Amino acid sequence: MVRTGLFDLEFRCRELEKNGDPLVKINQVVAWEEFRDILEKAREKDRKSEAGRKAFDAVLMFKILILQSLYNLSDDSIEYQIRDRISFMRFLGLNIEDRVPDAKTIWLYREQLTELNLIKELFERFDSYLRDHGFKAQKGQIVDANIVSVPIQRNSKEQNKLIRSGEVPDEWNQNKRRQKDLDAQWTRKNGKSYYGYKNHISVDVKNKLIRSYAVTPASVHDSKVFEPLLDKQNTNKEVFADTAYRSRKISQILKDNGLCNKIHQAGYRWKKLSVLEHQRNKIKSKTRARVEHVFGVQLKVAKSLLVRAVGHLRVAAKIGLRNLAYNIFRMRILVSIP
Repeated sequence: MVRTGLFDLEFRCRELEKNGDPLVKINQVVAWEEFRDILEKAREKDRKSEAGRKAFDAVLMFKILILQSLYNLSDDSIEYQIRDRISFMRFLGLNIEDRVPDAKTIWLYREQLTELNLIKELFERFDSYLRDHGFKAQKGQIVDANIVSVPIQRNSKEQNKLIRSGEVPDEWNQNKRRQKDLDAQWTRKNGKSYYGYKNHISVDVKNKLIRSYAVTPASVHDSKVFEPLLDKQNTNKEVFADTAYRSRKISQILKDNGLCNKIHQAGYRWKKLSVLEHQRNKIKSKTRARVEHVFGVQLKVAKSLLVRAVGHLRVAAKIGLRNLAYNIFRMRILVSIP
């Protein structure tokens, strides 16, 4: 039997720091207590009884949701990883002997935040925190959207026809309905079909931070979610986007808001781009490509962008947490700590 020494855990943590544990720096740059007043709203409902164990701290639960979103872990997986990984325990301020929230507790707390629509409020609170700490939106903004897949629903053609008309098949009982996503939709991109939702974001050019977002079914065209994403606090008036956003309506929206149109020019079979227009697009691409870094980081850290949730409300909550987790992860890079 191997006995652990008094300082074995401390030595192991020091080794993790030498190898560059990103969670250490995140704890250094984020004042987690800034979120407490919002997080406590999910606990405002009176308890039915004083019996039972005391509820887990709201900030602890929020940090678990951030970890889960950052690495795209299921409720069962995040519970296991907290128990197994020293870096996760240290990030959460837990010791070996401390009680760890189980998968059901984690699910329930996220549900409470979702029902009260607090995820967007948490995202906006952190955006204000970023601006207050010197990370204002600068050098213009980039608007783009990314497809977020969800597990494919195996329905018959007749069932899908009913769902599209806003009805539910009679043969589905209550339990079956809970397992079926009636909001996700199909779309095609580059000749491939995708099923799920879209994460529409606006990123500031200088810091590559997500300043606003919206979640829609995948079939919604990118240009339909444009004006609500615009960040009027950006110090630069330039707005970059790909050809999907090029239209007279969007050009007028930009003009009405006093913004500079830097959206890519689109070529057509009957009207191809001129050499000058090609050159302008190439120049714009150098800036617009920065938004791809955002989606790239989310994919690299999480390994997969698949969201396992049913219904628009829950998927939007998970995507919102993922966007917030990205900003927190990004801040650790932007802040210089020796």
